[in-house]
Amino acid sequence: LPFVVLLEQQPRLLAFARRSVRRAGGFVWLDDAGNPDPDMPLALWINARMTYVFALAHLGGDPDALPLVNHGVDAISTLFHDDEHGGWFAQIDEHGEPVGDTKLCYEHAFVVLAASAASAAGADGAEALLAEATDIHHRMFWDAGTGRCVEERSRDWSEVDGYRGANSNMHTVEAYLFAADMTGNAVWRERALAICERIIGIHARSHGWRIPEHYDHDWIPIPDYNQDQPADPVRPFGATPGHAFEWSRLLVHLAASLDDPRPWMEEAAEALFARAVDDAVSDEFPGIPYTTDWHGEPLVEERFHWVMSEAVLAASALHHLTGRAMYAGFVERWG
Repeated sequence: LPFVVLLEQQPRLLAFARRSVRRAGGFVWLDDAGNPDPDMPLALWINARMTYVFALAHLGGDPDALPLVNHGVDAISTLFHDDEHGGWFAQIDEHGEPVGDTKLCYEHAFVVLAASAASAAGADGAEALLAEATDIHHRMFWDAGTGRCVEERSRDWSEVDGYRGANSNMHTVEAYLFAADMTGNAVWRERALAICERIIGIHARSHGWRIPEHYDHDWIPIPDYNQDQPADPVRPFGATPGHAFEWSRLLVHLAASLDDPRPWMEEAAEALFARAVDDAVSDEFPGIPYTTDWHGEPLVEERFHWVMSEAVLAASALHHLTGRAMYAGFVERWG
């Protein structure tokens, strides 16, 4: 029953998503009331995510979604594209000028994801976009020596920032899984596994399944990173329960895609889920807090919709994997 109820919500959610369409190209930021926010620049990750959402809608049988997938592919290929150096700008203003010009792994992973889903949907220009996006990610962000991705580079790619982050690598895992399916190239799945083995199999395991988010250039965790700015929207201090749920789901998806999945992957997926529940889920307060400290105490108490979405998806994936009623109960509780 809870899974049926979730499916019934899709038309309402897609109707809400359509409010982000920008006639001049791309998708805009929506405010708390669901209206376009004219003060916000166009964001690449939002445009890529919306393209991905409408691609899934088309693949799910929505008869009106494909034009919106084409709309998104066109915006990514033109408005956000750096024609001089290649790759994509993270943000552009209303005049089409970049807001900052560094190239970010996080946003480029979303381009790979959007292009993969759009290719599956048969969108115009999607295959060319996917070819360019995977080439850029391979050459500019993947670090074979560490089995993970670097975070940030200068516009001309010549300089590499010293910060390393789990968040961008998590979304890279998601993107690489889609790219593997669409290109038929197993290297993307192998790289997704390499990232998970290190960030989850080593770092999360050694920190009691609370995931270190921030690292130096040698991938040494920095546990006090942004301790003076705990609510930073991009790089918050402490552990992020929503990411524990997200990594849990991705491990299930990765294991399902492998001919010979490693036994530790199911163990880690369940352990991450259990840690997030123990630290952040309360019978007294609804929702799940944004972050906890390294002892599991809630730190930033704001509740975000994406955290609940990831919790539901992780519970659903684990129920499918294990068949345990406990996970179906979480879907019913949170959905």
